[in-house]
Amino acid sequence: MFGCQGDGLRVRSWITLISGLVECLGFAGAVFGWASLVFVLKNEGYFSSLCVNTTINGTAVEDCSRQDEQFSLIFTIASFMNNFLTLPNGFLFDRFGTTVARLLGISVYSAGMLLIAFSTTASSILLFPALSFISVGGILFLMTNIQVGNLFGTHRSTIITLYNGAFDSSSAVFLIIKLLFEDGVSLRGCFVFMACCSVIHLFRTFVLMPRTHIPYPLPENYTYGINCGGTQDYTIAKVDEKNIQTSLAEEEVAFTESSPQGQNTNKSERSFKSCFLSWFFLWHLLWLSVMQLRHYLFIGTLNPMLNHLTAGDPSLVSRYTNAFAFTQLCGILCAPWNGLLMDRHKGKSREPGQSEQEADLKAAILSLSLTALQCVLFSVCAATPILPLQYLTFILQVLNRSFLYGGNAAFISVAFPSIHFGKLYGTVMALSAVVSLLQYPCFALIKGTLGGDPLYVNIGLTVLSLLAFINPLYVYLHCRRQTAQRRASNKTSSS
Repeated sequence: MFGCQGDGLRVRSWITLISGLVECLGFAGAVFGWASLVFVLKNEGYFSSLCVNTTINGTAVEDCSRQDEQFSLIFTIASFMNNFLTLPNGFLFDRFGTTVARLLGISVYSAGMLLIAFSTTASSILLFPALSFISVGGILFLMTNIQVGNLFGTHRSTIITLYNGAFDSSSAVFLIIKLLFEDGVSLRGCFVFMACCSVIHLFRTFVLMPRTHIPYPLPENYTYGINCGGTQDYTIAKVDEKNIQTSLAEEEVAFTESSPQGQNTNKSERSFKSCFLSWFFLWHLLWLSVMQLRHYLFIGTLNPMLNHLTAGDPSLVSRYTNAFAFTQLCGILCAPWNGLLMDRHKGKSREPGQSEQEADLKAAILSLSLTALQCVLFSVCAATPILPLQYLTFILQVLNRSFLYGGNAAFISVAFPSIHFGKLYGTVMALSAVVSLLQYPCFALIKGTLGGDPLYVNIGLTVLSLLAFINPLYVYLHCRRQTAQRRASNKTSSS
């Protein structure tokens, strides 16, 4: 067994990193492979009672628009729960630590898998709690694994984005279930197996993860894990306590701006409230919300959109659904590039008087801008009603989604005090979830007033996506102000 200091800690860190990637890749973001699962559920007859026979231009056809609405509503609720409950989960994680948060995640995730496994066409309503449970459990897996980046110092942002990429790629899990289903494996068997895999999560929780948190920056002689002896909890508790005190006293402020009362926010007063009420948080929330709405509506309406573009050809719908799901596997390859963009200044000499956190923020500008540009390009392709072009749409979607969530977590980790990461990450995800609820009325508008043609809604969302550029512009202006203030201060001190 490995020790917890020196080479032993490095080995354990790599084992924790790799096993965490496997966990996120195989389980955490499965809910976002919803389009593949909908194809299977439709074949199984879920909500088929909502389909009615109708006549269009003298031809008898089956109208399943109400069935599509139910599936869209399920995904809307699940994606909302995925983000909104990140807020209480973030407070839970900050307050009670890794073990408690992971045990909760494992419980609800397994319950969701079992609900789908034992649901039938007669009990289709079980899909509503099932998908929400899988969604909430998956985000807890991701949240508790993000802290592993703290073990890797200068590569912290890269590791965080890598985990988010694995989270995105795990949406291909439902594609695997779809392919197994087409080969004769039962839906129940697939989901019972997924529930049984909770043993893996429990093993990681008690053997490879800390009980509380992995602090940042990592203190000297930091220890964690089951083999660290009887003083493990004491050591970690002392490290966390020391880290909180030093973070409040020494951590660089990501930005200096006016409080609601017009007073400057001092770096030793960086409370959760001051972070939450800052313009930085507001523009970052807008950045995440508009792009996330674009992605959620695309995923939630992919099946009916493909039906519309293929004129209902089931073989073409299946082919494009598989193509979309296969591209999701590339998320883990795309996401680290965003982290490398944010970490590229590490190891370089900083300007005189420039803090590490200021350098981090400056490095984030390109990442934030590139992510917004990707979203606009993806939205333009999605709005173009040309079926072969959707292959490019799928590529841009997975690239942008990997950059979006990896960049979100990495930006919060560098822009705000680390002791508030869980709360701020949960808050921004929860508030963006409220905005994402707009996807259902958008879907209802497409299926109703627009007669199944999403063109005008897609154009509107493309224009809305342009608002995401406000965040990198604000960060750029802030960094420029900081640079000017620092140079003026240096001139004053030298004279």
